[in-house]
Amino acid sequence: MPERPIALVTGASRGIGAAVARSLSDTHDLLLGGRDADALQALVDELPGAKPWPVELTDHDAVAAAAADIDRLDVVVHSAGLVELASVADATSDSWRRTFELNLFAVTELTRLLLPALRASKGHVVLVNSGAGLSAKPNWGSYAASKFALRAFADVLRAEEAANGVRVTSVFPGRTATDMQRGIREQEGAEFQPDHYLRPESVAGPIVSAVRASADAHLTEIVIRPS
Repeated sequence: MPERPIALVTGASRGIGAAVARSLSDTHDLLLGGRDADALQALVDELPGAKPWPVELTDHDAVAAAAADIDRLDVVVHSAGLVELASVADATSDSWRRTFELNLFAVTELTRLLLPALRASKGHVVLVNSGAGLSAKPNWGSYAASKFALRAFADVLRAEEAANGVRVTSVFPGRTATDMQRGIREQEGAEFQPDHYLRPESVAGPIVSAVRASADAHLTEIVIRPS
């Protein structure tokens, strides 16, 4: 039997990451990254061919050690993220640093470490961005800035790695019914209304379609909005 392709999904313990993992499990073996060990193990138990990859993404030494054990990889989906809402007048430098550490620096460093394996497989990097990566609104300064930077990183990576056959897709979902969105609504002092938002599965579908696209097709940017 031929070996199945391998995908690493960060932020896989819940939300969009978990939905992507479930959707990819039919065709890929999975490395599942996440902070909630119990939720991660429950997903691993649910999906044959899945293994936990419980690494603190902002600990670059730990990431380097864990990535060193990955000798074959076809896909990485960066789905972990952090939102801390505040006005520019109120947002502290620590809040900006926390946001950039997870939303940008963790992504750039993990991608750098995985590039040899991705080049060897002519693999695929998927970056789950946000509508905030296309349009910045009041109180979303640090998050939007990190996502604008993530889009720039994707553009540069795509141009640099095209000759190596590595595809890079940025995905810009609108508000999605996840635990993160629940926390955002709490920060906004507003009600969480999941029926008004995208389902995680509705975001996972286009991501998986991009990953499974034929070799002649490169889906570079995907924008998804609630209907």
